[in-house]
Amino acid sequence: MVNLSPINDLLNSAIEEQHFPGAVYLIVENSETKAFEALGNAVVVPEIIAARTDTIYDLASLTKPLVTALLCVQLSEGGKLVVNSPVATYLPEFNIEDKREITVQQLLTHCSGLPAWQPLYAEVKSPTDVLPHIANIKLENEPGTKVVYSDLGYITLGKMIERMTGADLAEYAAQKIFKPLGLNDTCFNPHLSLQPRIAATEEGNKYESAMAGDAGKDYSGWRNAMIWGEVHDGNAYFLGGVAGHAGLFATASDILKIARQFLPGSNLLKPESLPLFSTNFTPGCGVDRSVGWSLATNKTSAGSHISRTAFGHSGFTGTSLWIDPEKTRIFILLTNRVHPRRSDFDMDELRREFHNRAVDWLDKENTG
Repeated sequence: MVNLSPINDLLNSAIEEQHFPGAVYLIVENSETKAFEALGNAVVVPEIIAARTDTIYDLASLTKPLVTALLCVQLSEGGKLVVNSPVATYLPEFNIEDKREITVQQLLTHCSGLPAWQPLYAEVKSPTDVLPHIANIKLENEPGTKVVYSDLGYITLGKMIERMTGADLAEYAAQKIFKPLGLNDTCFNPHLSLQPRIAATEEGNKYESAMAGDAGKDYSGWRNAMIWGEVHDGNAYFLGGVAGHAGLFATASDILKIARQFLPGSNLLKPESLPLFSTNFTPGCGVDRSVGWSLATNKTSAGSHISRTAFGHSGFTGTSLWIDPEKTRIFILLTNRVHPRRSDFDMDELRREFHNRAVDWLDKENTG
């Protein structure tokens, strides 16, 4: 009998303390599923629906590596994109004085100099105005000198992919990732019929509303009802639910299929592309970043027991994924920590402890 109590006790304690209503986690080693559990509830308002292993979660910023970065590498492999080229090569909007030297790789590794976030929905009238608006935002740092994790950078990458391919980002992702991998529960803008299987997020978007207010932005379009089955992120919602930084919905099983594409044996990427995800491309910039991912050499959500060659990412809604190529391990933790409202809780600290316990549990299982 597999004893998962060290992991379950941690998550159940957080559920009891109402830091999040439920969780799904999946731990894989050498292509073998070692643990796959669902705890608590996926929805508590307006009704109670238990979390299941096939619950669909709003992945928030996991969209960045699982869709946007992956598609950029595919385009690079096909010769359509040169990641060291200036963004202005593909987006003329960036052919202006302070943006001309920004490269695609700098966007992919969060060292473009763009700010982390702005409430675009309160700054422009239409989604078509977003890209030129970003291109005219003042840089916070000289490109290539400092890592500032930037939603704006990945929104730009999503627009670049659409411009290059002539396709909507959701349609292109379905064509190049979801359909080839047989992902039945992964999409942008899930159909209303899927709502009972989707973990709800926040009542309105009060945390982001407060951020916008702190930035001096007055916005009348806030959603006040429970956000359930549509994207939580305000900028992604303004962009029609499809964006390079957020908007992806998926189950743990489908996430696993995409995660495997970043390891040897990938069906979507060439072997020579895989080091892009574990190589630090931002030395001297304050934070170690690879293409699309954070590295375990940082103090991140990975914890201290995972291999230092691991790479991963988290999402604001309470999701995370870490991939350890050295041990061939994948750790997926999905919660909806913003439901029914965001609590003042250190989610990364819980993620670190989750990964530490998961690694210790695997090591113990392997030594018998």
